[in-house]
Parts: sequence; structure tokens; C-alpha cells
Amino acid sequence: MCAGSVRCYAAMLKAGKVVIDATEQRLPLRHSHHRYIIDAPNGTVKLTVPLEGSSNAMPVMMKDVNLSEHGNWRHLHWGALFSSYGKSPFFDFIAQDLRSIIVEGKQSRLLDLNMQLHNLIVDFMDLPITTTVATTCQQVDEALSSGEPDLRGKIGGKRGDKLAIDDVPYYQMWAQRRNEFAPALSILDLLMNEGREGIFTLMKMAQNLKL
Repeated sequence: MCAGSVRCYAAMLKAGKVVIDATEQRLPLRHSHHRYIIDAPNGTVKLTVPLEGSSNAMPVMMKDVNLSEHGNWRHLHWGALFSSYGKSPFFDFIAQDLRSIIVEGKQSRLLDLNMQLHNLIVDFMDLPITTTVATTCQQVDEALSSGEPDLRGKIGGKRGDKLAIDDVPYYQMWAQRRNEFAPALSILDLLMNEGREGIFTLMKMAQNLKL
């Protein structure tokens, strides 16, 4: 997950912990691994992190998927984030740390980028979520055998979100312009608009969720 959706983080909060499967393959089928959606003045925008290799078939493990620097994506992503959230209530509090990951980051692997963003989000919002990266099939099997819910393919895939979770509206800068709330955006949207108070939105969403 790349700056995963608000729905994704509500599920993680419900579970209290998450195991990232670094052995997962065929990443393009999981759009959330290298795409995230933000709010913008003229509507929502999908940002994509380019990957090396084919975009249609990538039989390599998540831990081995490399980033591509094609198209100057780092500066394009930062420009989109600044344009969308530069005047949001909490942008200035996280801007430098976020910029250091997206613009100044030297990550060569998608997993490193995603984990740096995830750790920053969890720390900034003070979310009680324990994260473990499983780098072997044995570690993944142990997590599943212990009764952990398997949400792979249920969040952010090509066919949308399969989680039975209700969206809870929260303050969005551009909602008044379009006269409606935009659901299922990146957790960055909730973070920028509500900061640490965003945990209460996640708690409300997680309340009736059954994993």
C-alpha cells in the first residue's frame, strides 16, 4: 500500500497490527501498492509511482519490485500534494518529513517507499498499530495460521474495495466547492485535514467492521 486509503487504515486500526507480505507477487493487480488518491481543487487525483519492468505481468515479489525515476514523478507528486494541501490545517506540521521521503528520498525499492510513508503516517497520527514486514513465505504462513485476517486483494485492487466498512465524512478543504464528501481517499487526506484528531474518524469507521 502506498499511502493507503482511509478505509485501509480503519481496518488496520481495528486489527491493531498488520503484517505486510513482502513475498506477494503480481503487484500491478494491487493498485494500492503504487497508487494513491488525493483530493484537489478540481476533483480527486490518482498519483502513480512508476515501477521498473512490465506493468501487466510482474512475477516478482513485493520486496524485489524496484522504483523507476521515469517522468520526474517525485517532483510531480510533491507538486500535486502542495497544490492540494498546501493550505490545509496540518500541512506545515508534516511537510518537511513528507518531502524528505517523496522528493529527497533515495529509495530504490517500492517496499522501502511504502514503509517509510506508512511509518510516518502512523507516528504522526499516533495510531496504535504494530507493523511487521514478512520477508519469507514461512513468516506469512505463521501469521495466517495464528488467525490473522487476510486482507490481501480486498483493499485497493482493480475491482475496488471489498471491505464491508462504512465511510464516515470528515472535514475536507474542497468539499464545499463540489458540494459533496469524497470517500476512499488516501490517508494523507485525513491527515492533512484533521491531523491526530483523524483517529476518531478511523475509530468510527472501524467500530462495526468485522475482519
